[in-house]
Amino acid sequence: MDTKKKDILWLILLRLIIVTSLVVSAVIIQYSTSVFLPLNSFYYLILLFYILSFIYFIFYIWGKYLTLQAYLQIFFDLLLITALVYISGGLQGSFYFLYILGIIAASIVLSKRAAYLTAALSAIFFGYLVVLMYRRIIPSFAPGEIPEISLGLVINNIFIAWSAFFLVAFLMNYLTGSLQKTRDELRLTQKELEVKKRLAVAGEVSAQLAHEIRNPLAAISGSVQVLKDELDLREEQKDLMNIIVKESGRVSRSIEQFLNLASPAKQAFSSIDLSAILEETVVLLQSGGELNGNFRVEGNFKSVHVRYFGSGSQFKQLFWNIIKNSLRAMPDGGTLTVDFNQEKRDKIQLRIADTGKGMTEEEKERIFEPFYSGFEGGQGIGMAVVHRIVDDYKGEIKIDSELNKGTEIVITL
Repeated sequence: MDTKKKDILWLILLRLIIVTSLVVSAVIIQYSTSVFLPLNSFYYLILLFYILSFIYFIFYIWGKYLTLQAYLQIFFDLLLITALVYISGGLQGSFYFLYILGIIAASIVLSKRAAYLTAALSAIFFGYLVVLMYRRIIPSFAPGEIPEISLGLVINNIFIAWSAFFLVAFLMNYLTGSLQKTRDELRLTQKELEVKKRLAVAGEVSAQLAHEIRNPLAAISGSVQVLKDELDLREEQKDLMNIIVKESGRVSRSIEQFLNLASPAKQAFSSIDLSAILEETVVLLQSGGELNGNFRVEGNFKSVHVRYFGSGSQFKQLFWNIIKNSLRAMPDGGTLTVDFNQEKRDKIQLRIADTGKGMTEEEKERIFEPFYSGFEGGQGIGMAVVHRIVDDYKGEIKIDSELNKGTEIVITL
């Protein structure tokens, strides 16, 4: 996952807070007791922490290679924590809890894998340090004579520390995963609320718009058809009148779609055959010339019968809009696949796939927004209507698309 700039800043600030807390604690202990870890080395390490934080801040301002920056920061933090554990006495000290903070930071700022990697590095650094100190390969920093520690106690403490490291990594990954899921759901909910707000505004003017445009449009279309039948027209004039009638019908359908989106009418529900409605829609598109010989239609929709309790007119709209979009995505022709699947009695799945131009991530995110269209000259109403219909039936619609490879739309009812 990409590391955001604010995550790097959060990591730097958190480090400064923790280090400053350690300095304050050291000062308090220094003035309250004469027995403490070698403070000169401790303060040198704290100074190194501050210097590194300043360097990290310079790289943060630079703003490049953020993920690499985060990995390097956590790696060097683990080295400095190991040094703090060493000068505080290893197993006898109390600083090895700081490894856990590094694991938490890796899980939040980077990824699940980074959290487990940080836990593994913490286990390796701490384990090697304790073994080297136990075998007296490196001298102890603690003042005075160091009491003997049994091998069993060393192994037990290492095992407990390692278990704690990986347990924290697992729990943090679970928590960050849950938080990410919640954040995504909130973002989707917010987007849906914005869509509904726009629809509410559109609904306020929809009735007036319908009367102002649809009624005169019907009068124009009707008058032209009467004139065409009564007058002796040349072939060219008949073609012009046919264009007027056809375009009037197209505008009328657009207004109808807009009205259905903004202020849907009450629907009459009954037992319907979805596969028959879908086949009828395909036939209409073929007779209208939009689904021509450049396209190949595949799928099981002709051979299955899918019964459903709903509104036939709504599903005609749904099928019409999705298939029209698929055809527009294949300007040079291609394959349209339409399948029904009913593995469970209480669920119906419709899959419509094309081999068209596909969509970008932005187009996938915005496809259901009213008045947004990924096609030139598109009105951005059709897929918003599709989403509203699926939502009316408490269904689910998923889109999988890749540029230059095609789009697959799966609706579950």
